[in-house]
Amino acid sequence: MNIKIDLSPVPINLVEPIDLTLEISNKLPSFPGSPRPQFISWADKKSDGYNLELIFFSSHSGTHLDAPYHFIEKGFKIDSIPLSRLITTAILCNIKKGPNGSITQSDIVAFEARNGKISPNSTIIFRTGWAKNITRKDYFTKNPGLSASAAKYLSEKKINLIGIDSPSIDLGKDSKYSAHHVLLKNNVLILENLCNLDRIKRTTFKLTVLPLKLKGATGSPVRAVAL
Repeated sequence: MNIKIDLSPVPINLVEPIDLTLEISNKLPSFPGSPRPQFISWADKKSDGYNLELIFFSSHSGTHLDAPYHFIEKGFKIDSIPLSRLITTAILCNIKKGPNGSITQSDIVAFEARNGKISPNSTIIFRTGWAKNITRKDYFTKNPGLSASAAKYLSEKKINLIGIDSPSIDLGKDSKYSAHHVLLKNNVLILENLCNLDRIKRTTFKLTVLPLKLKGATGSPVRAVAL
């Protein structure tokens, strides 16, 4: 008996993804004390038959994910993060903040009053509006971030991941990195330097965050995509 297999394309509903990732180039602003990315030519088509470059940058360049090991000596490293924690439904919290603006526990409680309680294992993305200031000289020194009490409140909820459109989850003026310590100690992943959050028109959305599988690293640049 001859069996015919239908190889015609299967129609699907296409959803346009939203790229939440900063472009990595030698013009990318970098955290004070960290190197700017460098692209070094290693081979070219004329001489070698192909083009190839070496890339030099920090594991926390651009849009990136912090593993607990970034601040916690016995915390797990970037290559140990399960994929199930990186492909999630996220909650977008629109809480606009200016220079040195602190996202407080009261801000989060007010958001919950409007939208419902944030459940354990949730992924939360904060849109402060700071991403538009990336070319400012004070982008890394006056950025908004989480207050220590807000970080503690969210860690007690056993949040999966917290992201922000700012270079750090901590306030630029917080040299003690208070929120980093609280969150990473409690196994909350940190996603920093997001962009294009204004293009997300819903409170909840599908989020994919894929770091490089770097053995033993404290973090990695990611490609962050919203659906």
